[in-house]
Amino acid sequence: MVEQNIARLLAQRSFTELGARERARALLDAGSFRELLDPFARLMSPWLPKQGIVPQADDGVVVAKGLIDGQPAVVIAIEGAFQGGSLGEVGGAKIAGALELAAEDNRNGTPTRAVLLLETGGVRLQEANLGLAAIAEIQAAIVELRQYQPVIGLVAGPVGCFGGMSIAAGLCSYLLVTREARLGLNGPQVIEQEAGLDEYDSRDRPFIWSLTGGEQRHASGLVDGYVADDVEAIRRQLHGLFAKGKPTQERSRRHAWFLERLRAVDTTVQADAAAVRNAYQGA
Repeated sequence: MVEQNIARLLAQRSFTELGARERARALLDAGSFRELLDPFARLMSPWLPKQGIVPQADDGVVVAKGLIDGQPAVVIAIEGAFQGGSLGEVGGAKIAGALELAAEDNRNGTPTRAVLLLETGGVRLQEANLGLAAIAEIQAAIVELRQYQPVIGLVAGPVGCFGGMSIAAGLCSYLLVTREARLGLNGPQVIEQEAGLDEYDSRDRPFIWSLTGGEQRHASGLVDGYVADDVEAIRRQLHGLFAKGKPTQERSRRHAWFLERLRAVDTTVQADAAAVRNAYQGA
């Protein structure tokens, strides 16, 4: 038994340790990866150099077409290591455009599915309204595409998914997380800045993960799958969710249920992990 466990651990391949391009390649069927607007296209933000920031040739967004379980798919991966995975005009346009093309494929008879790899702090502050407009376009494109095929969001690494892109995550047909992931509307530093250190200490990592970490979000019913940080485990979960087809009811259509749970929360005391779970589980 011990030898089997050791062999299993040695066979695991971390997903969070991969870069965005390697993550997209790992999820597509072998030999089917084809990148759209790769770094040689030199499609980068025109705004960052004006602020003394070195841009990236793909603006931190990788768009790849290929197959997942033999079916046409687009995988869109945000590089969390570049500008905290923040989205500006160019990267946002790449994501929205890829989702819109997938919807057009479906209208034309090619059932193209989509996976969003979300490692992002939300809008890129240096691009302000341009980034916000791009995220709004992404959200609209998700809603359009999910009419035809499931759109699956995956939050895998410690960068997490915050800001407007957390709303995009909530619009996905299905959402997967790992133990390392975080998901929330506002990041810890933002909450601390606005509400004070007594309310939220952004340096208290156990506290932060207890409220917004992957395990907590799954236990609270805000995501559909909780998976180990392993490439093959994540692939299996993706295949299983795509096999289910479109959900009977999208999570975003259940807003009344969520609002009812939130109204029951006692806002006069500091929330803890147990209180959050009890609120969403109806206890």
